[in-house]
Amino acid sequence: MSSPPPGVLVSATAAPAPVHPVDEVPPVGQLAAFGLQHVLAMYAGAVAVPLIVGGAMKLSPADLAYLITADLLVCGVATLIQCVGFWRFGVRLPIMQGCTFAAVSPMVLIGTTGGGLPAIYGSVIVAGLAIMLLAPVFGKLLRFFPPVVTGTVILIIGISLLPVAGNWAAGGAGSEDFGEPRNLALAAFVLAVVVAVQRFAPAYLARIAVLTGIVVGVAVAVPFGFTDFGGVGDADWVGVSTPFHFGTPTFRASAIVAMLVVALVTMTETTGDLIAVGEMTGRRAEPRSLSDGLRADGLSTVLGGVFNTFPYTAYAQNVGLVGMTRVRSRWVVAAAGVILVLLGLLPKLGAVVAAVPAPVLGGAGLVMFGTVAASGLRTLATVDFEGNHNLTVVAVSVAAGILPVGVPTVYEKFPDWFQTVMNSGINAGCLTAIILNLLFNHLPARTPSSPELPPSGPDTV
Repeated sequence: MSSPPPGVLVSATAAPAPVHPVDEVPPVGQLAAFGLQHVLAMYAGAVAVPLIVGGAMKLSPADLAYLITADLLVCGVATLIQCVGFWRFGVRLPIMQGCTFAAVSPMVLIGTTGGGLPAIYGSVIVAGLAIMLLAPVFGKLLRFFPPVVTGTVILIIGISLLPVAGNWAAGGAGSEDFGEPRNLALAAFVLAVVVAVQRFAPAYLARIAVLTGIVVGVAVAVPFGFTDFGGVGDADWVGVSTPFHFGTPTFRASAIVAMLVVALVTMTETTGDLIAVGEMTGRRAEPRSLSDGLRADGLSTVLGGVFNTFPYTAYAQNVGLVGMTRVRSRWVVAAAGVILVLLGLLPKLGAVVAAVPAPVLGGAGLVMFGTVAASGLRTLATVDFEGNHNLTVVAVSVAAGILPVGVPTVYEKFPDWFQTVMNSGINAGCLTAIILNLLFNHLPARTPSSPELPPSGPDTV
């Protein structure tokens, strides 16, 4: 058979277009393992919000359990919307969704003094609708997030999350044995296992180093009495969250205003997370995809108000896991979403995951959150600091972001709306970086006044 003439392309033999790592679909076994790793990384944070809000409202154990299963169910659905996407909903990047901590204080205030859970859910639904409407506006602001802003935000995210891992490592905030040496020893052991697996294990095992560390940590924790699985037998096999379980939502003006402030904060936080994951995966967030991601946040928040849970946002701790494992497939995180849905529908499976002791999560969290901070430093390494004010942008933003982390009560005398925004180091640092970048890099440059101009004209010597 004669070969085709030069310059003629034969489509039958053309190589298929390469698949971007974000769109690759790993084998089923790896999907399950990597997905479970993401679930374990965010589980404690995901259930913390319903526990805090329900505890402040003095809900019964049965109602608390209902809040948790509802939260896990909507976490899974929200993650699937974000990763898989449909129409103009979902950024289609490896993003885990969970309840935002920025909403905790206002929700506790609304729930205890302003109408209970129905008032919370009414304000959450309005906030979700507002996020969907504002998403295109935020998408057009992407040019105001250059590397000096994104790198600073990623660095602050990592540093702000480290105290969370520290609390876990010490036994969990509020625990009776908080700070006991054996808790810190278990966390250090898990940290050592994660590092050892990454350094010495085969490549396929190194990619699930965090999951391996958690599994080994649990295996060691059980015989030493750190945890037990007695609660698994008491949990129901099936539990389905029904819409408006706690009553028809009520719409109070004060509650809605407070939650709209939270909506703006979470949109800023999500924007930073989406940009961070885009940088890590090699698929940078564009204005359209950023709008789609924020719109998915809004839809998930509306679903939260309907199905008895709270506002949703991208989870920064899973950003660190993406950077650490270098597993960039969005289908891995979609698998994690499926696991969360199962945990929400099968309380017995949720009880198994809930039995993982806090020090085990702490040891793994130190690696993951430190990786987020290191990723921020890597982004900042590409920034030009010569002959400009970028160093000031980074310095002041990091200071603003770390201040409420290091001094949690620094803003306690301020109004509630101010605390909602500035008590989160991520929010404070992100807003400061955006404002300073606008001030130094987007406003017209200062021109010298006329007396300072050099002399000119024919009389000049």
